[in-house]
Amino acid sequence: MNQSAPTPAEYWENRYRENGKSWSGNVNAALEREVAGVAPGTALDIGSGEGGDALWLAHNGWFVTAVDISPTALAIGAAAQGPEDDVTWVAADLAEWSPPGTYDLVTSCFLHSFVELPREAILRRAAAAVAPGGLLLIVGHSGAPHWLTANDDDQPHANEQEHQHQHEDAKEHEHDNADLPTAEDVLTALFHDNDSLDRADWTVLTKSLVERPITAPDGSESTIADSVLKLRRAAA
Repeated sequence: MNQSAPTPAEYWENRYRENGKSWSGNVNAALEREVAGVAPGTALDIGSGEGGDALWLAHNGWFVTAVDISPTALAIGAAAQGPEDDVTWVAADLAEWSPPGTYDLVTSCFLHSFVELPREAILRRAAAAVAPGGLLLIVGHSGAPHWLTANDDDQPHANEQEHQHQHEDAKEHEHDNADLPTAEDVLTALFHDNDSLDRADWTVLTKSLVERPITAPDGSESTIADSVLKLRRAAA
């Protein structure tokens, strides 16, 4: 008898339970670069994982709401939270969850999944939660590491390296190439046939591919490009 596939919540919770603390806890380089110098306010980090980005924002004066599907991932972040860090940890399925208010900054870094994830709908709701004058930052992978694309036929799908790798904010993610839109793709999807957002209210501040260093499974150094989209919503 075939075993039924796990739900997204079961999948990610099992991964974090099995792996324990998976990542370094460091902030994503793109988020640090794009947010450094911005006056702190309220922030929403969707798909926060173990909270590397959320904790960095809190360290820098932001009042953060961090949302992830895995309670175990959030518990890891909460355990690293300092007494001065203002982070509210929310366990929720982003496919069903909607932000309860608006925020001065909404971030989504590497929101990719090998299991079901309505990413476009989630990002549209995230954009709607940006307060007037606030910022939206979406960072994603633009492609798989070279050692996966070059040797895909030689790597069995049971090998965790095939769809999994690490990035600076210490959040685990899995993906396939169909779930890796460019910054231009993301921008188009946010506003296409979307009556809840007016494109004229938004200014593009960053829309680019940015390379960063990574380490291959064999220890060699390489680079990978991330898509970075930062928008500012018009003030009221």
